This record gives sequence, structure tokens and C-alpha cells, in this order.
Amino acid sequence: MFSKSKINEPGPKASETETPAAPVTSSATIPPADFKSSAPKSKPAPSILSSDLTIKGNLKTTGDIQIEGQVEGDIRAHLLTVGETATVKGEVIADDVVVNGRIVGRVRGLKVRLTSTARVEGDIIHKTIAIESGAHFEGSVQRQDNPLDVNGGKSKAAAADKAD
Repeated sequence: MFSKSKINEPGPKASETETPAAPVTSSATIPPADFKSSAPKSKPAPSILSSDLTIKGNLKTTGDIQIEGQVEGDIRAHLLTVGETATVKGEVIADDVVVNGRIVGRVRGLKVRLTSTARVEGDIIHKTIAIESGAHFEGSVQRQDNPLDVNGGKSKAAAADKAD
């Protein structure tokens, strides 16, 4: 069924000892570019901001972020995990938000989870929320069908009236 090819064996080949010829290619060999494109797409690893890192500025990604350090700015991500030692000062917008540390600012998420070590000072706009016993929260909670809509669900007509 399978046979060993002499193309990959070390030493001179019969065709090389006589005259130089065009390179020998095998139909079984797949170039690296083709191999990568046929490989299944894997989910990229989350971006991790370590505990000794301080960022002043906004972060935006379609992937996942795990914060262990300090961030002063707005964050937009698919999954945001705020570690126990982390502090975020700014608005957070993500599909999934897991808070183990501290957030000072508005939180918007389809699923928001405050663990027992969480400290949130600001409003939470969510589709579903879970708050564990021991979590510290100061602010208001509002349920919306689309909490990621930063316009607050206002219609385009209302926005057009306001523009006039």
C-alpha cells in the first residue's frame, strides 16, 4: 500500500551524478502553505496582562483578555477575565465578563459574573448576571436584550431627531 520513496534518502541520486536536472517533486508532498490552510482553525490563546503591567489606554480585540495588572481605559473583548489582583478603571464591553478583581466604571456584557472576590463600582448592563456571595458591588444593574449596544438601544429615528 505504501512504499518508501528514494527522493528523501541521503547520498547522491542517479540523476544528480549524470547531469543536473529539474528538481524532483512528489505529488505526495504538501507545501507548508497548503498544509496550514487545510489545518483546522484553532482558537487563539487569550492575551494575558501580567500583574506587574500598567496600561493607560484603550484595549480592543475580538479575542479573549485576561487582566492581572492595572488598566486605565476602556476595554472591548469577547471574553474578559479580571484577575483577583487586577484593577480596571474604565468602561468594559464584552460578550462574557468574569470579575475576580476590581472594576471602577460601567460594565456591559451578555453574561456578567461577579465572583466572591469581585469589587465593582459602577453600573452593570447585562443580559444575564451572576453575583456570588461576598462580592462587593456599588451601582445599578440593568437588564437589556442587547447590552453590547453602546447607544443604549435607542432607535435610529430618535438619534436622527436628536441630530436635527
